[in-house]
Amino acid sequence: MQMPPFAFDTTDWMRLEPTGHAGASGTALWRTREFGAVRVRLVAYTPGYRADHGCSKGHILFCVEGELQTELEDGRRFTLAPGMSHQVGDGAEPHLSSTTVGARLIVD
Repeated sequence: MQMPPFAFDTTDWMRLEPTGHAGASGTALWRTREFGAVRVRLVAYTPGYRADHGCSKGHILFCVEGELQTELEDGRRFTLAPGMSHQVGDGAEPHLSSTTVGARLIVD
């Protein structure tokens, strides 16, 4: 990933207005910052959230709290707990996210 030049800054994520994104069940609340072509989000999934589609976009995702289940197109399943991350490149392996208890994540 190439980071475009931009000035040093800090972010108080709780001051950013969240936008709601409905899943097949539950809601994802995104607090988003963009730095040129780089998008960073603090995402909170409500308990019972399940994505309404598989995603083939690449991400680096860090679990801050809660628990996130990720299912890959080939059927493999992974669970993230606080302090864990997963990484996947664009178009590499479609993935679908869900949580029974809710989760808060940092996602690029």
